[in-house]
Amino acid sequence: MKLDRIDGDILVALQNNARRSNKELASVIGLAPSSCLERVRRLQEAGVLRGYHAEVDPTAVGVEIEALVAVRLSEHSRDVVDAFHKRALEREEVVAVYYLAGATDFLIHVAVRSPADLRDLVIEAFSTPGEVARVETSLVFEHSRRWCLPDYLVE
Repeated sequence: MKLDRIDGDILVALQNNARRSNKELASVIGLAPSSCLERVRRLQEAGVLRGYHAEVDPTAVGVEIEALVAVRLSEHSRDVVDAFHKRALEREEVVAVYYLAGATDFLIHVAVRSPADLRDLVIEAFSTPGEVARVETSLVFEHSRRWCLPDYLVE
């Protein structure tokens, strides 16, 4: 789907605050509410807008430690990769799973209550003998997330 500047403005505005009413969004963008609603529907139908999410403060729900767990598999068959990926996603401590090219096969963002919970998770979930060649865990001190629509994607 080709995006124009108005589509880009809508996407950025929704990423900043997805709870805006259509009327408020239209005002921010400078469109009539009916035109804005039609554009948002078009973005949803095209799969550009995949959903709306609430951002939760981890510390407010008792999460004290976030970490990135880098995993290198010892075997790279489709069955092994798919099984590991599926198993990682099934863990409730897992925030995100990235399947990568390069020295690390998976980078897994996890959130836990304590150092002991992190140790147990890494040992139980990501250190399966024979399947995993290497695991490296890095603590996350701070996490910021921002995704914007680069100009080169907008006509």
